[in-house]
Amino acid sequence: MYYIYFFYITILALIMLYECYQKNYPKWWPMMVLLAPVTTPYFIFKSRKESGIIVFLIFLATFSAVGASEFILFKNYLEEDKQSGFSPLTFQIIHLSEDLKQSTLKLDNALGKLENLSKVQSKLQDIRKAIVIIEQLKPIIAENQDAVNRLEKFTKNYHQSFKGRDLEWVIHIHNFYNDRAVIQHYKSLDAYLFSFQELLEYVHENYLNITEVKSQEQLKNYDEYYIRYRRAVDSHNKFNVRRIEFQNSYLKKYPDIRPYLPGERQTDTFRLWRS
Repeated sequence: MYYIYFFYITILALIMLYECYQKNYPKWWPMMVLLAPVTTPYFIFKSRKESGIIVFLIFLATFSAVGASEFILFKNYLEEDKQSGFSPLTFQIIHLSEDLKQSTLKLDNALGKLENLSKVQSKLQDIRKAIVIIEQLKPIIAENQDAVNRLEKFTKNYHQSFKGRDLEWVIHIHNFYNDRAVIQHYKSLDAYLFSFQELLEYVHENYLNITEVKSQEQLKNYDEYYIRYRRAVDSHNKFNVRRIEFQNSYLKKYPDIRPYLPGERQTDTFRLWRS
């Protein structure tokens, strides 16, 4: 702690000492700078008059940078010191819950792009872009599900140890993700993504035959893909509404677990896309 600060003020005092010897200023100035660095601007302007503004700005910038660095180091130290007193069980819970929080946030942000997929136009480049977005979303969903599974497994194995340790909130998270409404929500999301990508890829591969040639065979196949897609959308909307209702009622009982649950961006229903 304060290693950067002490090194900085030592250098500052040595520079002031050199300045005093060169220009025959009082030799107690460096000591004042060492003991009270905030007095440095006074000595800068006293020794350099009007030309001291540049030196003052350099001092202000470096002093601010040192202060910010020390603040960050001190904050990290407090966090490490706080966690050092935790039991292995508590430390593992913190690690798993933080993974879930971060992956949930990442998924929420990615689903923000998903909301715009229903607005995709019947242009080849837009269809290709939509396919890419879905491909990017898949590993994010898998990462989030993995975080959920790891926390659930740990909770199941050690739930008896949580009692009396202020760790009941972990059980509440576990119970939420094991509710039927939430499980159906994620399954319907996977089905929706699969059918949407399936439709988009078919249109992308047969774009000219569908939009210009109007091939009856391709149009018939398109209708079949679209019907499956529409069913997946309707199903997901239905299960999503149930999940929202359950989540809202659950958060009224346990508001502290909000960061670990699906965010607001996942509550919007998906509109239908058509080429």
